[in-house]
Amino acid sequence: MGLLSNKIKREELNPGDHIYSWRNAYIYAHHGIYVGEDRIIHFTRKAGQEVGTGTVLDHIIFSSSPSPLDTPCPRCGDQSVFDGVISSCIDCFLSGGDLYLFQYAVSPAFFLAKARGGTCTLATSDSPSDVVHRASYLLHNGFGVYHIFKNNCEDFAIYCKTGLLVITNISVGRSGQAASFLAAATTVMASPLRFMTTSFMGLTAVGCGLYCISRFVSDIGIRRDVVKLPVERLVDRPGFVESDAATEVTGEE
Repeated sequence: MGLLSNKIKREELNPGDHIYSWRNAYIYAHHGIYVGEDRIIHFTRKAGQEVGTGTVLDHIIFSSSPSPLDTPCPRCGDQSVFDGVISSCIDCFLSGGDLYLFQYAVSPAFFLAKARGGTCTLATSDSPSDVVHRASYLLHNGFGVYHIFKNNCEDFAIYCKTGLLVITNISVGRSGQAASFLAAATTVMASPLRFMTTSFMGLTAVGCGLYCISRFVSDIGIRRDVVKLPVERLVDRPGFVESDAATEVTGEE
């Protein structure tokens, strides 16, 4: 595992690891927390049960639930009927894909070199026992409503690892994948700086610079609109409680 690939072997897994597996020809990855004994706790979506983009992307890109197997898993059963926070064996989680380890506390240079979002963060992970506790607690209490940009499987795994919660309603969540998609869209469609040059090299340099800056400032490890929120407080109210996070910051009830 290193700069070129985060792929690992199953025997290298440790409880509390944040893992992921690519879906749909490497367009999108599904994330979860390894809790030991061949079990993964992860946050899934089910058609009609979550808030999506309202576009065809919901059906093509952001499919995060494991693909149903030809026959139900003897250990997990038919998990295609489930949504929310679930526990799966590693085979059901991977759904035929390879295993990758999400990296924490990377340097800014390493983060920018890993141009594909959703593989690493500048944020520091908490202890494995804290990570497993959060994931296990959310398995029984839920993680709110699935939203591809603000509350997805990667957001779930990053919260379990760090306890950090985004407290603003106007920005994306913790997900590096969502930040990358939005950074790419902003770079291509919305930046007035693209008119500063007409050369191919100039346009490429401007585009890459804007993309990298957008990804960097959106990373959970450096952004300021976050708070450390105990998992018990996170599920204190129904739904995904940004209001509780804001209360934690201001001290107001």
